[in-house]
Amino acid sequence: MRVANAPVSYGAFELTVGTLPNVPQPEQVLDAIAAAGYEGTELGPPGYLGEGETLRERLRRRGLQLAGAFVELRFGDGDLAPLAAIFDLLEGFDAQPILCDRGPRDGDVDLDGVARAVELARTRGLEPSFHHHMGTRVQTPAEIERLLEGTDVALLLDSGHLAAAGGDAVQGARDWRHRVRHVHVKDIRLDVVDAAPTWGDAWRAGAFCELGTGDVDLEELFAELAGYSGWVVVEQDWLPAPGDELAAQIEAQARNRRWLAERVGL
Repeated sequence: MRVANAPVSYGAFELTVGTLPNVPQPEQVLDAIAAAGYEGTELGPPGYLGEGETLRERLRRRGLQLAGAFVELRFGDGDLAPLAAIFDLLEGFDAQPILCDRGPRDGDVDLDGVARAVELARTRGLEPSFHHHMGTRVQTPAEIERLLEGTDVALLLDSGHLAAAGGDAVQGARDWRHRVRHVHVKDIRLDVVDAAPTWGDAWRAGAFCELGTGDVDLEELFAELAGYSGWVVVEQDWLPAPGDELAAQIEAQARNRRWLAERVGL
C-alpha cells in the first residue's frame, strides 16, 4: 500500500478554494504533506495544485506522486465535459480519475451514465474508481451494491462515508474487496453525526476526526485489506473558520501519518 493525503485535509477543496480567505497556498499544502511522510497527494480542485509541468515540478521537488483526481458528475444528464478536462490534466501522470455523483439524493444514480463515463475513461487508457459519498445517489450499502451489480466500475472504499451512511467499513472491505481499487481512510465520530440535524451540519461540526479517535475499526479494516497494493489516502475534511490556524491541521495530518505507521505498519 502507498499512503497519500489530500488538500481537503488542509482546508483546500471545491467549496473553499477561491471563496474563503484563509485557504492555504498549494505550496504550503504540498510542503506539509511531504514533511509528514506521505508518498503522494490527490489533486484537489482542478488547477489548485497546478497543471501540466507546474504540477509535475511541484510534486517532483518534494518526492510526491499524484494519487488520483476527483471529478463530480450528474450521471445521466449527458454533460461529460468535466471528465474530459480531468483526463487531459492526468495526461502523463500515473494516476486515475475518481468518479462521484454530484447529487442531490433524488432517486437512483443512472447506471448507464456511469457506464458511459467509465468507457470514456478507458478510451483514454484510464481506469476510474467510483467514490460512494454522503449526500449523493450512491451513499448507502444498498446503493453501492446496486452500482457494483449494474456496472463494472471499480470501487473507492471510504471508511468514513460508509460509516456515516449506516454501513461498516470492515464489512464493506470484506464484501467488496474484489472491486476495491482505491481507499480513503477516514475516522468519524458517530455521536456528532447523530446529534446533527443534517449531514452538512455534522460535516461542518468536525465529524471526521483524527485516525484512531472515532468509531471506525481501522485496524480491523486494514487486516481485511491485506494484499491490497493501491493508494490509501488519508482524508480529514477541514472547513477553516475565521481565526483557525493551519498549523494545527498540519500537526493533525502528521499525527495521522504516525498512527498508520505505528498501528497498522504503513
